[in-house]
Amino acid sequence: MSNQCSDSLAEAGKTVRIRGAVSIARVANMERKRGWLITRLRGAAVVALACASLAGCASSTDVVASDKPGTYTVAASATGGRMAWARAHERAINEARDYCERRGMQSSVERETVSGISVMTEHGSSVSFECHPKF
Repeated sequence: MSNQCSDSLAEAGKTVRIRGAVSIARVANMERKRGWLITRLRGAAVVALACASLAGCASSTDVVASDKPGTYTVAASATGGRMAWARAHERAINEARDYCERRGMQSSVERETVSGISVMTEHGSSVSFECHPKF
């Protein structure tokens, strides 16, 4: 009887050890999956933040006639990163082009003035342009 009892006890201990090992493996697997998920979410957050800081937005003023007849001026500004000057430039050039195209003409940039070169400051572009007939 003691032999049967010790065999049953040994079997029960073996079952407990196996179940414990399986539980530890499951917990480790869950932790590994959760760590992977957290790493992926952090990566996604970093990418979203980087895109948001780089994207920024550009705004422009209305086109106004300058002192010189047939010459107009438009200004644009942008913030958010090293390439903000490019967005300000593009916005000002597009506004000049659109203004002339609405009149059935094409734009010709006479002069551009840029401001702001430091990262995370407002960058600006002021464009003086003329509208000429399309050929």
